Amino acid sequence: MRAVIQRVQHAQVNIGGALHSRIGEGLLVLLGIEAADNREDIDWLLRKIIQLRIFTDDEGKMNRSLEDLQGELMVVSQFTLFASTKKGNRPGFTRSAPPDIAIPLYEAFVEQARVLLGRPIATGVFGAMMEIDLCNSGPVTITIDTKNKE
Repeated sequence: MRAVIQRVQHAQVNIGGALHSRIGEGLLVLLGIEAADNREDIDWLLRKIIQLRIFTDDEGKMNRSLEDLQGELMVVSQFTLFASTKKGNRPGFTRSAPPDIAIPLYEAFVEQARVLLGRPIATGVFGAMMEIDLCNSGPVTITIDTKNKE
């Protein structure tokens, strides 16, 4: 799994011109899933995301986590995170998991996030054309890949 994590003041997903979901202060996670991913990837990545100390404390240092802040979480599936640009100028997406593998893993990721945080998780819609509006705070953007553990 590969995640792009953005610390946001707020974010929202629109589909077909209509609001689908929104969050206030918290994290927007763009989640890429490849065929080799499994439940262990979900558990490791979610714990890392929830415990990342990227929110400022009273002294202005990045020392608080999403958990500490009681911030909101939005998870949006994004197969393009596994794009390959080695050949030519048109990206290939063969590393991205097909829907029959990706959808259950995406849904399990969101459900596990609900369990760990104890509150609703905002989402996009798998495979839909979405417009994501966000206000990146900082800006703070971090990428994590479960296969590299970084």
